[in-house]
Amino acid sequence: KDITKDVIEENLYTSHLPQPSADMILRTSGEKRMSGFLMWQSAYSELIFLDVFWPEFRKIDLMRAIRTFQKRKRRAGK
Repeated sequence: KDITKDVIEENLYTSHLPQPSADMILRTSGEKRMSGFLMWQSAYSELIFLDVFWPEFRKIDLMRAIRTFQKRKRRAGK
């Protein structure tokens, strides 16, 4: 079987989801890298990097991230 875009997408952990690609990805710890996380699904995702570590992540941090996301103009690679 040839390896195609469809074959790859069918074999991802997110293939069963109605929307397999992420609109927003939060990265805690202050690191400005993805470390291969959701590499295929994050092509048009908005990345938000937070200086807070995961154990200290609070509701207010999520609300700020959502506000940041809402202010962005999504271009989907354009």
